Amino acid sequence: MQCPMCRAPDSRVIDSRLGKEGDTIRRRRHCDGCGHRFTTYERVEVALPMVVKKDGRRQPFDRGRIVSGLRRACEKRPVSVDTIEEVASQIERQTLERGESEVTSSQIGEAVMAALHDLDAVAYVRFASVYREFRDVHEFMHELEELIAARSAGARRPKAGRTSPTTPRRSRSRA
Repeated sequence: MQCPMCRAPDSRVIDSRLGKEGDTIRRRRHCDGCGHRFTTYERVEVALPMVVKKDGRRQPFDRGRIVSGLRRACEKRPVSVDTIEEVASQIERQTLERGESEVTSSQIGEAVMAALHDLDAVAYVRFASVYREFRDVHEFMHELEELIAARSAGARRPKAGRTSPTTPRRSRSRA
């Protein structure tokens, strides 16, 4: 490895350690020419797929775009940065495991929606409103009704005679 200070072609490894995530190796090096010490990182080079946009354009997969979308959706919500990073890593991993050279932006968007659905209802609705491009309030309400129904189906049934605060009220039909 070339020294960044004197450009000598040889340096030796003094110490090697696994990175925090286990996907990199951190190496401390010593230049035999000038004595300078520096750090290098070694990681596997992964061939990420191309993303096919709705209009047919193709662009390289960018994990940063997923993180950015998640951050916007989770803004002012009780969702930690670490959780957002984990979700983005999970989506990236799922995309890579497909082994395809191209993936559609809608596949990535649906994966983000599924993750947010389980993570935070408000963040899910925020993301869905932008991602699904609701044209009017009726489409928005339909999505909310589906979310409420899914949450109610997953909740325990209340004991007889009691109502649960998570049980949605039935609206009266309008004549």
